[in-house]
Amino acid sequence: IMQHLGDEDVRAIMQFALLSLVILPILPNEAFGPYGVLNPRKIWLLVVLIVGINLAGYIGHKFFGRGAGMLLGGVLGGMISSTATTAGYARRSRVESETAPRAAVVIMIATAVVVVRIVVEMGVVSRPLLVAAVVPHLVLFAAAIVLSFLVWIRAGEDESEPAEHGNPTHLRPALAFAALYAMALLAVAWVQSNLGTSGLYLVALVAGLTDVDVITLSTAQLVSAGQLPPEEAWRVIDVAFLSNLAFKAGIVAFAGSRALAMAVRKSAENAGV
Repeated sequence: IMQHLGDEDVRAIMQFALLSLVILPILPNEAFGPYGVLNPRKIWLLVVLIVGINLAGYIGHKFFGRGAGMLLGGVLGGMISSTATTAGYARRSRVESETAPRAAVVIMIATAVVVVRIVVEMGVVSRPLLVAAVVPHLVLFAAAIVLSFLVWIRAGEDESEPAEHGNPTHLRPALAFAALYAMALLAVAWVQSNLGTSGLYLVALVAGLTDVDVITLSTAQLVSAGQLPPEEAWRVIDVAFLSNLAFKAGIVAFAGSRALAMAVRKSAENAGV
């Protein structure tokens, strides 16, 4: 196994051990701050969850990335960062126009994996939310897979190299995610207290542009605390997902080639969406 891993990869594993086995246990397990929503250990536990998902994709890329097929490229891209994967393949399609159909496949599969990622995060934080959300998200996942398949059958042979991804366990990004998640918890709690559920949709719309994980976890935390019905929570989360989907569509339109945009659009039309 070690022959597949370089110094940077071993460093990533050790940094994850630092985040999960050293920092996590020493954090206080009690609520602080306004609305009582800032629990340092719970916040860091979810940081460990996200970093762990990213690390699994990163290590998978190291073992299977070079010469990997479109399916694996999309799965790993969705596990690490679907937005970064979209940007990487969009830029490549502009330089190498012949890669556009394969790039479209990878981007669509990565988006489907995001649905699975959302369901996993909901299940970790709140079982009632998972129960309420699993059926609609299975439908959403099935639709994403159908779109991916429609693009796949047009793509032809896969000769592309997966996009490179950086080490996902650096301490600075982990701290940044923790800070962002804490701010999201406060924002969501304030909105829920002062503006009601309708305000949450606006928060999800804005936050989802760049990061679905933050709004998923913070909204699930409200369900876990009994402050938001599960049926309402998964709709808020899906607003963030659709917002992020629109953002990635913008990346495809402005950073990718015309051929890439056409490949995605034709598949959507064929699926009737």
